[in-house]
Amino acid sequence: MVPTAPSPALRRELHRWVYLLLGGAFALAGGVVLAWPVEVLITSGLPLGVAAPLAFLVVAAPLAAVGALAESRSIEGAAVGALLTGRAEERVGPSTTAGQRARTGLLLVLHVVAGGVAGGLLVVGLPTAVLLAATPDAGGLFGDARVPGGWGVRLALAVVLAVAVVAGGDLLGRGLAVLAPRLLAGSTAERLAAAEASVSLLAGRDRLARELHDSVGHSLSLVTVQAGAARRLLTRDPPAAETALRATEDAARRALVDLDHVLGLLREESGGPAGTSPAPDLRDLDALVGTARAAGARVEVSVTGQVGALPAVVSREAYRIVQEGLTNALRHAPGAACRLEVEAAGDLRIRLANEAPGTVPGASGGGRGLRGLRERARDLRGVVDAGPGDDGRWVLAVRLPVHARGSLR
Repeated sequence: MVPTAPSPALRRELHRWVYLLLGGAFALAGGVVLAWPVEVLITSGLPLGVAAPLAFLVVAAPLAAVGALAESRSIEGAAVGALLTGRAEERVGPSTTAGQRARTGLLLVLHVVAGGVAGGLLVVGLPTAVLLAATPDAGGLFGDARVPGGWGVRLALAVVLAVAVVAGGDLLGRGLAVLAPRLLAGSTAERLAAAEASVSLLAGRDRLARELHDSVGHSLSLVTVQAGAARRLLTRDPPAAETALRATEDAARRALVDLDHVLGLLREESGGPAGTSPAPDLRDLDALVGTARAAGARVEVSVTGQVGALPAVVSREAYRIVQEGLTNALRHAPGAACRLEVEAAGDLRIRLANEAPGTVPGASGGGRGLRGLRERARDLRGVVDAGPGDDGRWVLAVRLPVHARGSLR
């Protein structure tokens, strides 16, 4: 028979015991080192109410001092994540504040004390239970005292003692599983700072993903269309094939420029030196439309208002929106005529409509482009409306509010 893996509940229980026994190992080492001063205090003749707290302080102070070390928080956090919470991927960093040092020191003291108690239960409780069940009269287990009753009574006591040992360890483990994450989590302000850092990281990754999809993806779509056209025209119309290959070369070169820009953004996110390639905006609209026309798109353009006076962020996001719209037109309706209207009077309005209804059947696309458009517009409190109109033509309509003019670029 193939051995079956332990159930999740049993695995969690075993992990909690391992965590406790790690603390028990520290308790045993500390007991060897600190046994002499503790014994001196207990036998000094001081009242027990004074001697016991002093003895505990002698044991707890060195543990708290070790827990106050910066790296102790990372080590204890790794053990808690792997053995108590089951979230090993959620690692905590070293202590950076006095509060974190104090909480980690308290956690280490609780870990070692609970581990010492659990280890004592195992070392003393289980062997005693075994001897109660196995020894004929249980003589000598409790000095001169004898366990009353027969073997059945001793067996019942052994079972009760074994259950008490397991239950005691389970309670200690569950208690630490509740307390440890809270002690490691830090204050509310620290948790908010960590959450803000995580959100900022995710937002940066999302920003880079959008830039890669919209910029490099657009250029690669042009390369794909032009390479397919060149292959079909290579033997039939060599001059036209050469033109398509030149357009492919230009699109690939533009992809490298866009990639350099995205790498510059990545350097900014990681704190390194920013790239030198500027981000394109609506002032580069003519070049963008030119590349689309070179790829075979028939685009009629109408621009009203002062595009150059738009705020920088609005102009950059609008450029990417137009770029994605033209890419979709090339991908899903190659050769179809479309009309692009850009109105920069008041709020910025962009409208891109196919002149013929429908798209190419079976055209591939994962839907990430439209989602990216909506995210860009949402970041600027804009609105995106995309879909077939009443006449069946595909229409992309975008409105981006403009709150300031002539902002720095």
